[in-house]
Amino acid sequence: MYADRITKIAPSQTIAITTLAQELKAQGKDILSFSAGEPDFDTPPCIEEAAKAAIDSGFSKYTAVKGIPELLQAIAKKFQSENGLDYNADEVMVSNGAKQCLFNAFQALINPGDEVIIPTPYWVSYPELVTYSGGKNVFLSTSAATEFKITPDQLQKALTPKTKILVLTTPSNPTGMIYTKEELRALGEVLKDTKVWVLSDEIYEKLVYEGSMFSFGALEGQLERTITINGLSKAVSMTGWRVGYLGTKDKTLLKHMLALQSHSTSSINSIAQKAALAALQGCADKDIENMRLAFKERRDTAYAGLNGIKGLSALKPQGAFYLWIQIPGQNSMEFCQKLLEEQGVALVPGIAFGVEGFVRMSYACSLEQIHAGLERLKKFMA
Repeated sequence: MYADRITKIAPSQTIAITTLAQELKAQGKDILSFSAGEPDFDTPPCIEEAAKAAIDSGFSKYTAVKGIPELLQAIAKKFQSENGLDYNADEVMVSNGAKQCLFNAFQALINPGDEVIIPTPYWVSYPELVTYSGGKNVFLSTSAATEFKITPDQLQKALTPKTKILVLTTPSNPTGMIYTKEELRALGEVLKDTKVWVLSDEIYEKLVYEGSMFSFGALEGQLERTITINGLSKAVSMTGWRVGYLGTKDKTLLKHMLALQSHSTSSINSIAQKAALAALQGCADKDIENMRLAFKERRDTAYAGLNGIKGLSALKPQGAFYLWIQIPGQNSMEFCQKLLEEQGVALVPGIAFGVEGFVRMSYACSLEQIHAGLERLKKFMA
């Protein structure tokens, strides 16, 4: 009755917790949610003003599918100056969030049976998008011993003639860990004589607290195989504006992705494109840094408090805005349900990210909420 491909997509495993949290809140319960994957700050004023100016000037018509020329040029300039990625304006496109960039790339590259290597824990949408595209997920387990990053030896052993794509996320959701330049170079050496694509998801690049973030495509000899995906949701607090973008040196691939987008969503919102242009031209750089410093303070508070609770532990995240918390036992969904029911604290179960024995806590919220949440966690664990 229904298409086989749509029945293979599993609903998000976070829905049960989210639904329960909403029900309890509707009943008047005091719920503290640490599940949000978005900044709690408003979009910077200069970006909002650019959007208002676009509205006032009547900039409300369809645009080219890939985006307005000045925005594409700004993205290319950002890639070149900030990331060392030599993408030209005709090698980038804009989509409805980084998620649509991922969807376009997987749909354009994967044939039935192609293998996609995904390190675990992973962001929840990667495997579902691969499955929908007809691919086979190949998961590589990581641990605290490697800071939840895959090793060259793991990658080498996972490669087969059917390997099509390696997905890399740095900084990571949900662990907050960052691959160093040397670690990326070692992975690149493994891929040197292969035709494997690298899908580099860099959406959290501006939220770095220790060390530095390096783009895989900036490594010598790796740009041709790399599809770099980014956006403005996390760095500039523009989650609802839905602005994602990607770069690829393969213009045929870009053509195919544009054809797909032309028949699905077409261009993204015209007003959002003008807002994104202002953001990429640097009007909100001070706001971005202020948000980063605020997240760093929250990270430090959440990390210190969490590791002071007996039975819980987490590595110090280097970027993004999550704590990846090891819990007693292996049933993360049960842990989250009980915590929500007994203490009114909402976390995301690790099984949603492909790993049991962990939960994810977002610290994209106020320090007051973090302190209150830690107190409730302490009571729960006691």
